Amino acid sequence: MRWQGLIRCGEAILNAGSIVQFENVGLRYGTGAETLSDLTFSLRDGGFYFLTGPSGAGKTSLLKLLYLALRPSRGLIRLFGEDIVTMPRGRLPGFRRRIGVVFQDFRLVPHLSTFDNVALPLRVAGVEDKDLETPVREMLAWVGLADRASARPATLSGGEQQRVAIARAVIGRPELLVADEPTGNVDPEMARRLLYLFASLNKLGTTIIVATHDLHLLTEVSGAEMLRLDRGQISDPTGALRHPPRRAEA
Repeated sequence: MRWQGLIRCGEAILNAGSIVQFENVGLRYGTGAETLSDLTFSLRDGGFYFLTGPSGAGKTSLLKLLYLALRPSRGLIRLFGEDIVTMPRGRLPGFRRRIGVVFQDFRLVPHLSTFDNVALPLRVAGVEDKDLETPVREMLAWVGLADRASARPATLSGGEQQRVAIARAVIGRPELLVADEPTGNVDPEMARRLLYLFASLNKLGTTIIVATHDLHLLTEVSGAEMLRLDRGQISDPTGALRHPPRRAEA
């Protein structure tokens, strides 16, 4: 019993500072084979991570576990220090408000303007309308959409919709930001600008995890780390997070 207590104490020390912890996590859809298998890793609070891997590797499924759209078939997930696998469903909405999500398919509210889509997280958090104008306008200017504030999603290009989705995800300064291919519909210059926005948010304390197939992005954020999935498993058998090469200084 004494040794078990020491082991638990050691685990607590190792996990201190981790915002996400996966232990032997598996995910299965229906009765088929597991989409994700035996995932064990942790993400430190305030880290910046790129999630990479070939198409079909399970990146989107892993992100869904992170933003609580799915629960695992087995294993343990701790988020913000709490076990979310056994957490009562009534507590999940409060947890989700601490997470910003950039969906691959945008998921903008079609009847709302660009301004109101971006303002939505602040309104949900109880911010009064009189206090929305400045932060929303500043965010729209940052993503290059200051002149599209009144436009509906159907009138925006794919790249513009992506930028609206990103602005909506980051405006509330979430504790954890999860982004699924956030630069897939924008040109290289805008991709770098959006990554700079993520990096700036990261410097303020937000933990960032970006799923991407574009390996060139890995050199754009100094100090970022990489987690690679292959066929539903972390391809490095140690489960270690690897540092990508840093961008050369100009």
